[in-house]
Amino acid sequence: MKIKLKQNYGVIGILILLFLISCGKKEKEEEAPVRPVKFEKVAYLGGDKVRSFSGTAKTEKVVNLSFRSTGIITELNMKLGQQVKKGELLGRLDNVSARLNYESSIEQMNSSESQMNTAKLNLNRVKKLYEKGSSSLSDYEDAKNSYRTAVASFESSKRSVAIQKDQIQFGYLYAPEDGAIASVSAEVDENVTPGEPIGVLNAGTAIEISLGLPESVINAVKKDMKVKVSFSALKGEKFNAVITEVAPALDRSTSTYPITVMVTDSDERIKSGMAANVLFEFVDKTIADDILVVPASSVGEDGNGRFVFIVQGEGETGNVKKQAIKIGNLTPEGFEVVEGLKIGQRVATAGLQTLLNGQEVKLN
Repeated sequence: MKIKLKQNYGVIGILILLFLISCGKKEKEEEAPVRPVKFEKVAYLGGDKVRSFSGTAKTEKVVNLSFRSTGIITELNMKLGQQVKKGELLGRLDNVSARLNYESSIEQMNSSESQMNTAKLNLNRVKKLYEKGSSSLSDYEDAKNSYRTAVASFESSKRSVAIQKDQIQFGYLYAPEDGAIASVSAEVDENVTPGEPIGVLNAGTAIEISLGLPESVINAVKKDMKVKVSFSALKGEKFNAVITEVAPALDRSTSTYPITVMVTDSDERIKSGMAANVLFEFVDKTIADDILVVPASSVGEDGNGRFVFIVQGEGETGNVKKQAIKIGNLTPEGFEVVEGLKIGQRVATAGLQTLLNGQEVKLN
């Protein structure tokens, strides 16, 4: 009796173990990840070709703010995002040396003026003596030369005063345009030099995108050409834009041709510094528009002939359907499609050997 019970317990244990193993397999099968798949749309040969190039958004006018004099900052009226008006005081330097030079130039001007007045009185005196015959011609000429020299010295000292006055004004920083403060890189009590940026002012209202294009497409791009722009921070949205500048020469540092694109749709959500993608649609009208083409990487072959996997579904996931096709010539854009596909259908472009008919996939 005991032996039978032991045998029964052994059988029960084996059954429980098999049950647990089968459950584990089911869980593993359920947790199998959905395979990602890359795809492209069936298009016309030589038709619209959409190319995307990345760039960075910025306002159309960016001003680096700096003083025109050397000194220590005693006042700084700038904060990130602050809206400023043209002529508004943004910062001030101590201006000690400039003020000393200004005062010295005023003293020099006063001295020159005094010398000029003395020279004029002397000239008048010598002139009267010369007219009476009591002074020589050489004395009279010397007096005139002294007066002319004094006048020139006085005029020079006046110009020096004006220059030194401007030097004092160089210690004040005013907003050159209406705009918003984009960055502040200095603080009060910091010593600065002429031309050293202490902040950035976004003075424009329109948004521009600067980017570089390769030589393979630059000839298809023209000024005033309309394009679309998307931003990483504004997913799913596209904005109208127009090309405003096209460089005629290659930028050797990037090996691309710089262009500028201006966004024509106004939207406060678009900020300077955002990463942007500019979408170009290039059209070749010299090629017939009734020839379909698919990438060469999307076409497979088995015992029944050529085939593709059509990606079905509208969301982030879908499934693939194996579709037999007939192909024509191989072009730089891919294989011509004679039969089996329609314009706009999506076909998988990678991993055809491992895809199965009806397999669930994640659109990548």
